[in-house]
Amino acid sequence: MSLVCEIQPMRKSITLLLFLSLIGVFVAVGQDKADNTASLIRSLEQKWADSYKQRQVGILSSLLADDFVITVEDGSTYGKLGYISHTAAPSTRVDVANFSDLKVRVHGNIAVITGSYHERGESGGAAYDFHDRFTDVWMNIDGKWQVIASHYSVPAK
Repeated sequence: MSLVCEIQPMRKSITLLLFLSLIGVFVAVGQDKADNTASLIRSLEQKWADSYKQRQVGILSSLLADDFVITVEDGSTYGKLGYISHTAAPSTRVDVANFSDLKVRVHGNIAVITGSYHERGESGGAAYDFHDRFTDVWMNIDGKWQVIASHYSVPAK
């Protein structure tokens, strides 16, 4: 009888240990997936900046959702077509398009990336140098990550 009394608590402890181990495996797998998605979003963000800088309209078009909207520093908003038209304008030349302080948060099929953005170039014959904060929202649409919304603002000094 005493052996049975000792085995019951041990069986419960082993069951609990196995259960907690399985939870740990699922959490680790979920974290790896989120880390992989965050890394992918960072690389897509850079691909967007590079294609913007080099006026690669086809790549830009593939990265932006059809209902994409961007709010720029002066509060103006543009849809996909307006943004791409601006990008393709020969009167604008982008020399620098760099990110820093990037943070990606993944929530299922939505990823939000925030950070600092520096752009320098020339528009309409006048030099410009922007230092912004930004928020971009990416969504996995039919297995493909695309930007659905973007917001840029000038930090208060």
